[in-house]
Amino acid sequence: MRGGGIENPAFEAPGAAPDPQRCPDPQRCPDPGAAPAEAGPGPEEGPCGWGTCNPRALQLCNNPEGYLAAYSLLAIFQGIVVNGLVNISISTIEKRYELNSSLTGLISASYDIAFSVLSLFVSYLGERGHKPRWLAFSAFMLGLGSLIFSLPHFSSGKYEYGGSKLEDTCQTAETTFTNATCSASRNSSLHKYLYVFMLGQLLLGVGGTPLYTLGTAFIDDSVPKHMSSVYIGIGYAMSLLGPAIGYVLGGQLLNIYIDIQMPKSTKVDQDDPHWLGAWWIGFLACFFAIWLLVIPFSCFPKHLPGTAKIQAEKISETHDDGSQILVQANNIGQSFKDFPMALMILLRNPVLMSLIVASSSEALVATGFATFLPKFIENQFGKTSSFSATLGGLVLIPGAALGQVISGVLVSKCKMSCKGIIKFMISTCSVALILNTVFLFAKCGNEPFAGVSETYNGTGTLYNLTAPCNANCKCSRSMYYPVCGSDQVQYFSPCFAGCTSYIVNNMKKTYHNCSCIGKAKREKGSEDFLSEAVPGKCPTQCQVLPVFLTFFFFAVVFTFMATTPTTVAILRCVPDKQRSFALGVQLVFLRLLGTIPGPILFGVAIDKSCTLWDINECDIKGACWVYDNERMAFLLMGIKEDKSDEDPLPPDRKKTSVTRDEDDLRLRESLLLNSSGVKVYPISQRLSS
Repeated sequence: MRGGGIENPAFEAPGAAPDPQRCPDPQRCPDPGAAPAEAGPGPEEGPCGWGTCNPRALQLCNNPEGYLAAYSLLAIFQGIVVNGLVNISISTIEKRYELNSSLTGLISASYDIAFSVLSLFVSYLGERGHKPRWLAFSAFMLGLGSLIFSLPHFSSGKYEYGGSKLEDTCQTAETTFTNATCSASRNSSLHKYLYVFMLGQLLLGVGGTPLYTLGTAFIDDSVPKHMSSVYIGIGYAMSLLGPAIGYVLGGQLLNIYIDIQMPKSTKVDQDDPHWLGAWWIGFLACFFAIWLLVIPFSCFPKHLPGTAKIQAEKISETHDDGSQILVQANNIGQSFKDFPMALMILLRNPVLMSLIVASSSEALVATGFATFLPKFIENQFGKTSSFSATLGGLVLIPGAALGQVISGVLVSKCKMSCKGIIKFMISTCSVALILNTVFLFAKCGNEPFAGVSETYNGTGTLYNLTAPCNANCKCSRSMYYPVCGSDQVQYFSPCFAGCTSYIVNNMKKTYHNCSCIGKAKREKGSEDFLSEAVPGKCPTQCQVLPVFLTFFFFAVVFTFMATTPTTVAILRCVPDKQRSFALGVQLVFLRLLGTIPGPILFGVAIDKSCTLWDINECDIKGACWVYDNERMAFLLMGIKEDKSDEDPLPPDRKKTSVTRDEDDLRLRESLLLNSSGVKVYPISQRLSS
């Protein structure tokens, strides 16, 4: 066919002659009408082993199935670390190392930064190289990255949260009490571990690059065309089994205290917001497991037996622009000087670029949701971090794997052409877009929170934790210990609830004489009322979690039904000698336009919905404690609520009322103490939060 579209000899007139205008050297051009010659074993189809050591038992694995098994194991462990453990550890890392979601989004994006920088060069140089040995290098770097990512736990010391040394009840004027002050120990440098996490992610990105470029192309080289989508679909499905294991394993590890043994002076349980789980154990275990996979990849030959015959029987569907003949005639790819020409051939392929833009858009949304889905469930539906991680894994991973397998089987059984694959992708992505609107209707409202979402029983103002009922309590803004009052309103701490005493029964505290707690919300008309509170957040009244999980599961299925067909279409629409390079080009754009900005943009959106930041005694802002649920849902869908245009600050904190003279501002801030001696946090800090 001429004039665009897919070139397939099945649609050409028999005996059609090559176009001399499209071939620089007619003597080197293949005859399209000639039948493929019978190919014998290729010169680089060797036995499985190391040099002269080729045990007979290893030859049982010297086939596409054996390679697929090794590839799948490496993809599983890569998925456990990169898409499982990293994602569920984000919330814990934020709290432990005083980071906000924008910075943890940068940690997630670091993997893709390394991936995008190296993809072009690795895929180009490895196209004619020894692909299995490249995957041995991949396993080595993935293991090293896992080790580096776990190191901050061992060098940052034991976990201590500042509030443990402070009284958590209301301290009246008659009570001796020393308010928390800023010290060098509290003005920590934990946030600098951000760079260690980024280094670990960069190394993981280096290791992941050969896996999904050269590793995938090696599968396509070694199997017949009609089986390619099945093998690639199985490999991709196994790569999604990794995140499933990572989510479940990591969720269970978060039930273990971060330092394994809890100090006797620390009294926290999993319902306490200060609880941090042992996020680091999974990374350390994967470090050892991944390095073991260096051994099998180092023994595979450059080409599996039978590869030459399979390649000779394949029919090209390369886009009809002469690129296939140009690459073959000029032997492009033999040296690095051909890199610019090889890149231009791919960039001028409209089918390839359309597939790249589509997959990049899909990756932006998928990566953003995958990174912060556990955090979204935790805050939107009031679940613990470990339970949220488990739920996220049970929805994301089976849905993604199911979509990969279904699409791979459909493409193979229906024997779809490149054009048919593109139509199939458009259909699945359209359905996924409709299903993703679940974020707009299956969301929860904001639970009552005194001083944040509502006033103190009609007194005080919003966005101000201090009210007349606790003005004399000397409460510390740096100690977040939420309690649920008998009025079903959440309070920042027992102190801010005005509680002056507590009793311990069965290792559980109950706070009494809480001056800020209003009348209880009764359902059966009981007149008995006690102004008391219990530790923890109030139980959520929102019951739409099952609806959200159901719709989101099918959204994930249809989203990932486009992944395997995209890869198959890319491998078919480019010259045979540029398949690995084409995957590298696709993954570069996928990272630059999708998976790098995705977590960062979603992290910024989540930070924008924060209504209560963690601010310690040194006025350093850390992680977010409380989010506006409705605003978070709208921002994640890219919709800006009308109320977001309003100034959320009360009149006494509006920016317009603050002078621009910074010296005078600092002087006034240093004098801002209320009548009871409680520090009022600087205006500039409050404005930034």
